[in-house]
Amino acid sequence: MRKLSFLLFPACVLLLGVWAPRLQAQQGDSEQGKRVKSEWTPAPVDGSGQPRGYVQFQEYCSACHGKGVDKPGTLALQAKYKGEKPAMLEERTDLSTQLVKLYVRNGITVMPFFRKTEINDADLDAIAAYLTRNTKQ
Repeated sequence: MRKLSFLLFPACVLLLGVWAPRLQAQQGDSEQGKRVKSEWTPAPVDGSGQPRGYVQFQEYCSACHGKGVDKPGTLALQAKYKGEKPAMLEERTDLSTQLVKLYVRNGITVMPFFRKTEINDADLDAIAAYLTRNTKQ
C-alpha cells in the first residue's frame, strides 16, 4: 500500500501542474463572456440552412459519430453492420426518435449514457428530429 501511494502522489502533482494553468485560463476567459474553446469542446457550428438538430448533433455527437476514421461510434457501427446499414447515423433511414432517446439516455455497448445535465431534453429532441429526418414513416 505504501508503494502505491508513493507512486500516486507524484502522478497527481504532475497532472495538477499540467492542467491547473489551463483551467485557470479557461475560467478567466469564461468570466469575460467569451466561449472557451478547448481540445474537448468543438468550435460552435453555424447551423444556418441546416435541418433542426444539426447544430446539437455537431456539438454533442459528431466527435464519436461523425465522418472519418477517428470516430469510434462510426467505426463501431461499421463493424457491427458490415455494410448492411450505413455506419454514419446521419445517413440512416431506419431510426426512430424513441430509439435515439433510449440510446442517448441509457447508452449501449461502449457508448456511455448522457444525463439531462449533459444533454438537456430540448437538445435531445432536436438531435432525435435531425437523425430521424430521413426515416420512412
